[in-house]
Amino acid sequence: MAKKEVKTDLWVAKQLDECGIKFDAQGSNAKEINDALKTASKRGTGKAGYPEYVAVIGDFVLVIEDKADMGKQIKLTDSGIIDMDVKAVTDYAVNGAYFYAKHIAQNTPFKKVFAVGVSGDAKRHKITPLYVDDREGYKQLEDIETFVGFSPDNIQEYYTRYVLEEMTDVEKTTEQILKDAAELHEYLRTYGTLRDQDKPLVVAGILLALDEIKSRGFSIESLTGDQLAGNRDGDKLMNAIKNRLTRSNVGPEAKKDKLLSEFAILQTSFRLNEINDTLGKTPLKFYTEFLNEHVFKNIKYQKTSEDFIGRFYGEFMSYSGGDGQTLGIILTPCHITDLMCKLVDIQADDVVLDPTCGTAGFLISAMHRMLSMADSESKRRNIKKKQLHGFELQSNMFAVAAANMILREDGNSNLECTDFLKKNPAQVQLKQATVGLMNPPYSQGSKADPEQYELSFIEHMLDSLTIGARAAVIVPQSSMTGKSKAEQAFKESIMKKHTLEGVITCNTDTFYGVGTNPVIAVFTAYEPHNEDKVCKFIDFRDDGYEVRAHVGLVEGDSAKDKEQHLLDVWSGSVEAPSKFCVESTVKADDEWLHSFYFFNDEIPTDADFEKSIGDYLTFEFSMVMQNREYLFMGGDKDAESK
Repeated sequence: MAKKEVKTDLWVAKQLDECGIKFDAQGSNAKEINDALKTASKRGTGKAGYPEYVAVIGDFVLVIEDKADMGKQIKLTDSGIIDMDVKAVTDYAVNGAYFYAKHIAQNTPFKKVFAVGVSGDAKRHKITPLYVDDREGYKQLEDIETFVGFSPDNIQEYYTRYVLEEMTDVEKTTEQILKDAAELHEYLRTYGTLRDQDKPLVVAGILLALDEIKSRGFSIESLTGDQLAGNRDGDKLMNAIKNRLTRSNVGPEAKKDKLLSEFAILQTSFRLNEINDTLGKTPLKFYTEFLNEHVFKNIKYQKTSEDFIGRFYGEFMSYSGGDGQTLGIILTPCHITDLMCKLVDIQADDVVLDPTCGTAGFLISAMHRMLSMADSESKRRNIKKKQLHGFELQSNMFAVAAANMILREDGNSNLECTDFLKKNPAQVQLKQATVGLMNPPYSQGSKADPEQYELSFIEHMLDSLTIGARAAVIVPQSSMTGKSKAEQAFKESIMKKHTLEGVITCNTDTFYGVGTNPVIAVFTAYEPHNEDKVCKFIDFRDDGYEVRAHVGLVEGDSAKDKEQHLLDVWSGSVEAPSKFCVESTVKADDEWLHSFYFFNDEIPTDADFEKSIGDYLTFEFSMVMQNREYLFMGGDKDAESK
């Protein structure tokens, strides 16, 4: 390793460690690779040559070369391909990585080889990956910010998406959910004539009944369309739901009765229980068969934090123009709930509170992350039974959330159908929540009712957590400006008791179709905000997610990489230019946004200077042509005319 590149070498090694990538420096523990490198001299002498790092990750090999100078990233020939002359191979990161990767692909059984050239340092760097084929050369992939795509958990997906250019399992699942939701919505409308708020309840109730199949307390075949009172299809489904709630120890009785009253539409709707001539069966049986095949199996047999029922709920609301938005209900996308869990660094022993839990998206993401960290079955049971708590005011969404948690084996599901703002924070504190996650109702506050402002929900949640608890909320950008007197008062009150850690400006399409520009604010509870406290304000609008026609917001090619870069900057392990992250002290009357603190401290390039001069000359010429040359003469129009 060249002495001047030691800092780059160490930074790269740290990144690999943080991504869980086991690597070897200047060689490889894999005998076949190490033997091949004994004849891999860059100068073609047949002697030994070793890249900075080699990692074997399952069926894949990762070969890394780095340079301190970003000008030494890659050298192409006049025809635009990687230059393989000796000097280019020895002097440039990508060229050198490609040389070693090609040698490994040609001389070992390993045929899936990535070559990665890195240049720069922690704050400014370039990482360029290639996929190397021993027969067809290489495929240059988009530059990345981190190595997270090559982690053991992600490398197969990275290969599928970027090398094979095929849809990943996650993409297929997301697209299928949307397709199924559209199809099911049409069936619910055509055969059931259901109200908007009843559609998600029918779905959730049927899914709970399906969960009784394993206990032989229910079978789809039992839905025969019998019209005898007490023996109709809806009666059988409700009986299965009752059994599932009892089997899950859902209590107290008032809570169980509340849930059953929400699912009663299955029994009370004559249309759902009569045999439909077109279907040859009741709509309820038809829906049960559809949901068993398209949704239930996804929830029960996939280890994912995806809120499937919540996704259906959101889709139904968007199709039918339901009341979700008028109530300020905006369901949080799965990638945001997962990100917020990472920002507060949820651990297996945390207790999580979501005061406005909706369909339980945050609780599902938190549970998924906590279970992955638990090292025993008793810990996993404890997480599900005691460490997840939520409140939800809307009774239909409460029922959906409860069903969501029960289907994931959280039988107790610690959810309450209540108005969180009316709860005494001291009473809520008895839950000993160490983490708070929230997406409160939007745009419900006013001068006449300031308690409904998003900042009111934030303060109430922070007051309900334990000392030192971490909290993350996603709210409209306007909440962080706090223009009204009431909002200013909330900000001052929050800072007297709690610490603002930072605010992240999100993709403007995060809540696609809603028209809200969201931010994520992170706090520490019951530690008063010190005036010297330095907060992070990050512009994460370019998060790698993009809007796809007829689908909505989907994960783009760079999303995982950009998320990891955000987390690295947030944790302080990586520096970032001020256009991405500004660190500053903050006051209550400041706008808690990156745009408020950002000052472009980057030195303009020659191209920037030339563009500015060109823009100015164009402007001056335009003004002269409009007889306004006085603007450039140091006087004013009236003075010139005297």
